[in-house]
Amino acid sequence: MPGQEHEMHFTKRSDYIWEIPQQDGMRVPAVVFASASMLDKMKADRTLKQLCNVASLPGIVRAAYVMPDGHEGYGFPIGGVAAFRDEEGIISPGGIGYDINCGVRLVKTSLAYKDVAPHLKALINAIYDNCPSGVGSKGKVRLDPPTLRSVLTDGVEWAVREGYGWERDLQHIEENGRMEDADPSKVSDMAISRGKPQLGTIGSGNHFIELQEVNQVLDADTAKRFGLFPGQFVIMIHTGSRGLGHQVASDYIRIFNSYVSRHNITLADRELVYAHVDSREGQDYIKAMNCAVNFAFVNRQLLTHWVREAVGITLRQDPEDIGMEVLYDVCHNIGKREEHTLENGQKGHVWVHRKGATRAMPAGRPEVPLAYRDVGQPVIIPGSMGTASYVLVGTPDSAEPFHSVCHGAGRVMSRHEAIREYPVSKVKDQLSQKGIYIRSAETEVISEEAPGAYKDIDDVVGSVVGAKLARAVTRMIPHGVVKG
Repeated sequence: MPGQEHEMHFTKRSDYIWEIPQQDGMRVPAVVFASASMLDKMKADRTLKQLCNVASLPGIVRAAYVMPDGHEGYGFPIGGVAAFRDEEGIISPGGIGYDINCGVRLVKTSLAYKDVAPHLKALINAIYDNCPSGVGSKGKVRLDPPTLRSVLTDGVEWAVREGYGWERDLQHIEENGRMEDADPSKVSDMAISRGKPQLGTIGSGNHFIELQEVNQVLDADTAKRFGLFPGQFVIMIHTGSRGLGHQVASDYIRIFNSYVSRHNITLADRELVYAHVDSREGQDYIKAMNCAVNFAFVNRQLLTHWVREAVGITLRQDPEDIGMEVLYDVCHNIGKREEHTLENGQKGHVWVHRKGATRAMPAGRPEVPLAYRDVGQPVIIPGSMGTASYVLVGTPDSAEPFHSVCHGAGRVMSRHEAIREYPVSKVKDQLSQKGIYIRSAETEVISEEAPGAYKDIDDVVGSVVGAKLARAVTRMIPHGVVKG
């Protein structure tokens, strides 16, 4: 409800942390991680009202949180984080999102970008040709029903078995590329039919494959541990579960609407439909969601394989010889049962919803790969098209929002507004002036994803660092991008 946000009372905890106290049915406070200017941007839409609605849900622990890239979404704001007690557990599709396990992966190389620069256009064209993109794009892998079930249950283990990648890739993917409690029988035929032709595709919207250069090292010791260095050529891959994940969300929102009605549950917003975790409907959704998570992991793995192929052929070098290793692969849009320290100082399990937010586990957590466990989890934050991206590292100070941070820049303009404001030719000219070469399956998406349609990524990451949720390790700039 526009206007109400301006009337909210805020307690300023620091320059980057703001609290809305309990009011109007809220069970816990709402907390915003943002600079004052970014908080003002959130007041322009329903972000803060949605956050307060989330704080009214049963079993919520500590507070409802929104990250500095936050903006209005379905039910939960995008950038929203909330956790619910295990014993009173609920699961809400609106707190996870339609593009389940939309996520981002960074592939390192041992090459300096200056040595790759003469091949930029050839590389982008080869990747564009090798990696299908766009709304109706179809992948190069043909899946029969038993194979698709293996994809949904085994995740990246299936891809590696089939030759799409290296065994060691698994060690650098969140959940090792597989959520275990996945049951394809809980995924509808419609979701299967939408997803089956799309495995190994970028998709549309803000998804991309981007050729980048590390232009700043902000934490030399951690960068060295991550295998990152100044001037390095790296590749970022951003996509999710495509039509399969979207259909899973749509199916279970409908099922949960019925659940809420049958149990006479009152909601602050009808988009916040939920089911209890121990209900049949809740369990079915979790198992279907995990299938979509695994599908997205495999999607990024196949694209990684084809990017390696394209780079190897174009540069005439073996991908292994030029160190094309996965730094890490992080999920956005996911719900997980995790152990955290709760209000009483005791450890307990909660169901953490991260929607347009990503995990940022500190050193010592068992979820962090062994290679990074004594330094912390790599956190990959993509910018908007034509702007910088970052690698951060999780810190103990992010414990309050269940070790979560932002997932990107965050929109400040709708796609329709962006199309009106930024003609394709204007955006292409701006990118060209920066030396950025772009290929896109659809011209309209170039306008939709114009840099001006997003918040300033440096300000977003500055707010995360200022709130002590993570530490900045490297900043990367783009040179070439393949869009959906």
